[in-house]
Amino acid sequence: MPHDTVDVLRIAAEHTGRGVACALCTVVRASGSVPRRAGSKLLVAEDGAIIAGTIGGGEMESRVIAQAVQSLRSGKPQLLTYQLADPSSGDPGVCGGEVAVFVEPLLPAPTLLIIGAGHVGRALARLARWAGFYVVVTDDRPDLCSPEAIPDADMHLAGPLTEQLARITWTPHTYVALVTRSSAIDVSVLPALLRTPVAYVGVIGSRRRWLTTVDALRQAGVAEADLTHVHAPIGLEIHAETPEEIAISIMAEIVQIRRTRTDSQ
Repeated sequence: MPHDTVDVLRIAAEHTGRGVACALCTVVRASGSVPRRAGSKLLVAEDGAIIAGTIGGGEMESRVIAQAVQSLRSGKPQLLTYQLADPSSGDPGVCGGEVAVFVEPLLPAPTLLIIGAGHVGRALARLARWAGFYVVVTDDRPDLCSPEAIPDADMHLAGPLTEQLARITWTPHTYVALVTRSSAIDVSVLPALLRTPVAYVGVIGSRRRWLTTVDALRQAGVAEADLTHVHAPIGLEIHAETPEEIAISIMAEIVQIRRTRTDSQ
């Protein structure tokens, strides 16, 4: 395997390992006079920046980058074919050959942040880990938020919630479940959460508890448009009662949101 290919693949693995999405663009077919041959690779960030590699530069590479950004938004791969002959008819070059590029979005495992390490939080961590999520649990009670108490979590953030949440890297691949013990806790963390690019925010509790939370959030200056992004009461309505059943309803809603977002893009 060529050295530059090894480097691009290594860098791609490093990015996804840190929870950062990127798109791998590979020349899979090349004929005639072309800038780069089959196997050449380009790694693109979500904002269109080049992370590593090249497939030849110029107009063709610019078009591939634009499509790579689209693939990262949709989560879907693409096979792109370009003729490099006649720019006047829309071709991205004059070399005379033909190039096919496969664009593959490399998305990190989705992260589930569980705020609240009680009975539901523990059950939810276990189910989310099984479903392939990277699981982060935070709680202001260190005895409940530990590897011993919740062995299924990948990360435990124990201590004052506002301090712990400041340590999180928020991405569109992050899902947040507030399964806390009181509306006051929800009010303390939701304003900051609603300013992040996360895919989902759900809040546990009865409808009455949520109405109390909403009143307090309005008084704190949270916009009505932001409040509509919250799923409350959290989870799909399956008449769940036990912590395990509630965890199932929450994960069902998260999976539904995740897959619906991907299919609609």
